[in-house]
Amino acid sequence: MKVFKSVTDLGDLNVALREAFEIKADRFKYSELGRNKTALLIFFNNSLRTRLSTQKAAMNLGMNVIVLDVNQGAWKLETERGVIMDGDKSEHLLEAIPVMASYCDIIGVRSFARFESREDDYGEKILNQFIQYSGKPVFFMESATVHPLQSFADLITIEEYKERPRPKVVMTWAPHPKALPQAVPNSFAEWMNAADVDFVITHPEGYELDPQFVGDARVEYDQMKAFEGADFVYAKNWSCPGVTRPEDYGKVLSQDMSWTVGERQMAVTNNAHFMHCLPVRRNMIVTDDVIESPRSLVIPEAANREISATVVLKRMLEAL
Repeated sequence: MKVFKSVTDLGDLNVALREAFEIKADRFKYSELGRNKTALLIFFNNSLRTRLSTQKAAMNLGMNVIVLDVNQGAWKLETERGVIMDGDKSEHLLEAIPVMASYCDIIGVRSFARFESREDDYGEKILNQFIQYSGKPVFFMESATVHPLQSFADLITIEEYKERPRPKVVMTWAPHPKALPQAVPNSFAEWMNAADVDFVITHPEGYELDPQFVGDARVEYDQMKAFEGADFVYAKNWSCPGVTRPEDYGKVLSQDMSWTVGERQMAVTNNAHFMHCLPVRRNMIVTDDVIESPRSLVIPEAANREISATVVLKRMLEAL
């Protein structure tokens, strides 16, 4: 595996899940695989779970790990070609990428949507430059449009806790004070469409995700109707994806607090498990009672980030 961006990069999902549970049972089973190999983790944006879980995964496999915070201690990087660099950016990404690649064997990159251009964000301008110019395997640690390590961990969690063969999984939009990217909901939709689940997306009008990620999922604008009989509820905010109105891309169109996941919504579910990728704005995305309930999976879900990252890095090491 040279690039990890999508669920399709893993191949057979059942095989990938078996591998994940094998690793979860013995996290150090492949500790010799990464001996004398180095993972470079590059962060253009903040991180807690992704940073810690991916570092831990690399160490599980015996790898050396280098972490670079681009905005803290590194030169400011220009990303556009043809720019006269007479501002505050001292180095161009086109020189920085091959230099960084010379120090490692595998590269992970985290670079959020900038909301300056939908075309640039959905074209994955930053990550694609790493793929093109590094000459090394590249995995996405959340990009402008996707967060596959999170969604793989989500799928592992659902597989662990499901109580019937084909559970109903509902992803719901919820309010947030800031404009957030669509990376997590995009990936979650993509991975659930590939899994054996009954998948429903619910959100207010104007928040339609890109069709390439929605796929065949049922979209329901009535949140309460969507929640009926759900086995898993995945809450997440996202800003306007700009599908029907490109001029609204990245905007907050609603802060309707009636969409906050609380006991009212959970009461119509099939005693559903609650999920969220974290960090979460309590009493905006979800009430205290729901996130603290015995049916909340936010901690096991976060712990599974180590497992998803270990599987991905293992496969990349095996392909070197």
